[in-house]
Formats: sequence, structure tokens, C-alpha cells
Amino acid sequence: MMRLVMRGGTVVNNDGLRKADVAIEGNTITGVGAIPARPDDRTIDCRGRFVLPGFIDTHSHADGRAEDEDVQRALLRQGVTTVITGQDGVSYAPGNGKYASSYFAAINGTHLHYAGGGVAAYLAAVGGRSRLNFAYLVPAGTIRQEVCGRSSAAADASQLARMESLVEQGLREGAVGLSTGLDYVPGIFAGTGEIAALCRPVARAGGIYVTHMRGGYEANSAAGVLEIARIAAASGTRIHISHFHAQAHIIDEQLRLLRDRGVDTTFDAYPYTRGCTLLAMPLLPPGLSVLPPDTVLATITDPAERARLRRDWFPTIERNASLGPEWPSMITLAHIAAPEFAWAHGLSLEAAAARAGTDPIDFTLDVLAASRLEVNAVMAVRHQRPVAELAAIFSQKGHMGGSDGIFIGAHPHPRARGTFARYLRQYVRETATWSWPQAVHHLSTAPAARFGLGRRGTVAAGWIADLAVVDPDTVADTATYERPLGEATGIADVLVAGRPVLAEGALAAARPGLGLRHENSKS
Repeated sequence: MMRLVMRGGTVVNNDGLRKADVAIEGNTITGVGAIPARPDDRTIDCRGRFVLPGFIDTHSHADGRAEDEDVQRALLRQGVTTVITGQDGVSYAPGNGKYASSYFAAINGTHLHYAGGGVAAYLAAVGGRSRLNFAYLVPAGTIRQEVCGRSSAAADASQLARMESLVEQGLREGAVGLSTGLDYVPGIFAGTGEIAALCRPVARAGGIYVTHMRGGYEANSAAGVLEIARIAAASGTRIHISHFHAQAHIIDEQLRLLRDRGVDTTFDAYPYTRGCTLLAMPLLPPGLSVLPPDTVLATITDPAERARLRRDWFPTIERNASLGPEWPSMITLAHIAAPEFAWAHGLSLEAAAARAGTDPIDFTLDVLAASRLEVNAVMAVRHQRPVAELAAIFSQKGHMGGSDGIFIGAHPHPRARGTFARYLRQYVRETATWSWPQAVHHLSTAPAARFGLGRRGTVAAGWIADLAVVDPDTVADTATYERPLGEATGIADVLVAGRPVLAEGALAAARPGLGLRHENSKS
């Protein structure tokens, strides 16, 4: 077997740095140190650069984009080698994938190959098609949709038993845990007891419960965290909080509360203040959003129903702790399926409504109707957080890297293409929030262990050769809110399973990415 040797670089693990060569045979690292040359070695010159374990994006919406080369390149140029999908309670498996392809069309899109077969089929569809690894969480909302349909009622005993069975099956087929999205439908209708019941097989399997918690985060975070504590107490499962966005003191207080209650908790948070989600999620009532799309469209285009929404629903948005009365200026359109509204990409609802000669409520309902609800938007928050405050969040012991990257849209959130390079530029090089070994811990080693991804996340003999070569002086994000499609710089060579997938900044031909099965890890 021909050997690949990465020569002359500085190897960075979570316990330190050292100058060393890295030898790779097949998919495995076989040596780290001074590696004697062989005549038939292939080499990568790493002088002046760092060799790191590939980054693991603990919250990605690349679910249906495994073979999209633009997506692969965007992630690899950040050093990402594995993404964890099935987030926010909605994705393709189990079932035929149609619910996610409809309700989450503006977040995950349509999967090109999955049409049924469960978690095993989803993971199998990655092999041979991607340069990245994909791990998967069983999405509780999809499970609920499969069993309960569009009902907003509590699941009965037989339905709950069927839902638990589907979770168990997904875990047997390789899922790394369970996800919920408790501000989305149908997850918003799932009670605490229902969620705890679905978490019990997760705890037995050594998986993890990953939650977009209830209540919209920010100033409402305490309500979601208290529910998490109850779920953990009732199920015994480990917890991972998705995209924990709030003021630093709120996050600190709530994590302390969970620790005091003995809850094993980690979280991800991205290095941006603004979020991104379905436009309909905060701006339509959940009881309406759960209905079939044609019913929703008929409602929001009916003048009498519009008047009712204006009178009864939109005032509640003004009272929302995360939005408030300024909501039209805080929401920027990122993806609009209706071509007649393409001109509005990148505009706030306030600005777009003014250009259309209408008000923000009517414009919102018009664009949702024309797009059959397929619209996503970048969401500002009422309390902007400077770099120093985000640094305090990322310094928390349980923090892990996650982009919440959404690749659907003409004017998407820059986090999809910038998150991991931004961590390295802003929080390692510029502010020294993390040392390089600490960055590896947050972005590689800890996520690999937490999500049961086997021998990944460390540059050592016997470990899988998912590796990124980083120029520590130039690595940077270029994507901004104004120009969100810029790709990262400073990472030109990346390996997955020992094979170059990014070489001198360009995609290589090899597609060694896998659908990763959970390897039972409770660390």
C-alpha cells in the first residue's frame, strides 16, 4: 500500500503542539514524528503550516447536500471533515423524506437519493458521493409526523410506543442520538413527557439528546433549560443544546443550573450574533403551520383571515422577547422560492415592504404565499453581542463548534461558509480566546467523543486520517452579512479517511466520505 506522508508541519492536538511528520496508510495514521522517507512515498509539504484533526460541525443543515460540490468545497475550505445532520427535529429519515422536503425545503432542501429506508438508507446514500462524512440524529419531529400526522394533540400510548420503536430502530441503524426542534412543528406540540420517553432508548444506546429547545432562546432561555433538566432527570440521557444564543450571563447561569442538577450538558454556539430560520416559524401561528401547505396558503391569502392574523397574531410577535416591535427591520430575506420576489433577497422585511408599496405584514404573507412557504431569513437579535461577549460564551467548558449552516438561498447567513475559519481567525489568532490546542478540543476532539464518532479528532497513530492543514497566519473567513458567499482562506489541503479531498485549494477527485455510524461512546 502506497504511503502518504505529511512532512514538516506542526501537529496540533488538544494536549499541545509539536513539529512532526504524519504518515498515513489506507485510512489510518500510522506514525507521527520523524518519518524516514521511502522511495514510493507520496508527500504533502506542510512546512509553515499546522496539521489538525478535521473539524466536526456539530450542527449542520447540509442533510440533502452530500454531493453538492459547492457545499463540499465551502466546508472543506474551513477544515470541516464531518457534519452532524438530522438537526432541529426535522430531516428525511425515517419515512419517505417528503415531510422534510416540504416543511424544511428552505433549510435542508430536497434529498437527491433518499426516498425511504430509514437511517441506514440515509447513511448508505453518502458513500461514494461525498468528500465529507455525515453523521445523523433521529429527528423527533419527523418521527411524530410519521406516527401522529399533522395532529397537535398529545400522543396516546400506542402512538408513543410506535415513536419509541422508530427511535430505537434509528439508533440500531447508526444514528448518534435524537434531535428536537421545539419551536418548529410538529415538535412544538410534543410535551415534556413525550420527549423524555423518546430519550430513554437514546440513553440506553449511549447516544445524545440534541435540542433546539423550547421558547426562542435569548431572554426566554430559562424556560427551555428547565424543560431540559426535567427530560434529563426522567430519561437519564446526556444533553447537547443546539445553537445556544443568548447573552453570555444568561448562558452561564443556565449551564450552571444544569450542572447543579447533575445534567451532563454540552452545547454549540456559532461566532455570529444573528440567526437564520424559516420565515414562517416566528411569523405564523404554530397551529396554522402544522396544517397542510394548501390549507396554510388558503388561509394567508384570504382577506378575512389576514385581518384576523393582523389583529390577533402579529401583536404577539411584538411582545416576543427575541423580536419585539422592531421585527420588520430585524428580519432579512435570505431565500425566496418565488422568482417574482428575487429582487428582495438581502433586504429586510421593512425595506422590501416599502419597495413593494405595502406594509410588512402584508408583504410577509405575500412572499410566503407566492413561495409556498419556502422562505428563510436571517434574524437579528435585540441585544447585539461584541466579540468579547462571544468569547466568554466560547470559553465555557461544554462549548463545541457548530455552524447551523444553511446552504439554501441566494443571500444566506454567512455562517455556512465562514464559521470555522472565523473561530480560528477571531478567537485564536486575534483575541487569543483559545490556544491552538484548545481550538482542536472545541472543534474536533470533544465533538468526536461526545457524538460517538470513533477514532477521530486526534492526530495519532491508529486514528482515522481526517486531517486539515491550516496556515495559522492567514486562515480567515470572507463571508459577511452583505456578501455571504465568500469562501474561507488559509486552508488549502484536507484529507478524509487518508485521501486528499482538497488539494492546493481545489477539490480532488476522491469521494471517501461515509455515513458514520455511532460508536458507543459515553465520554
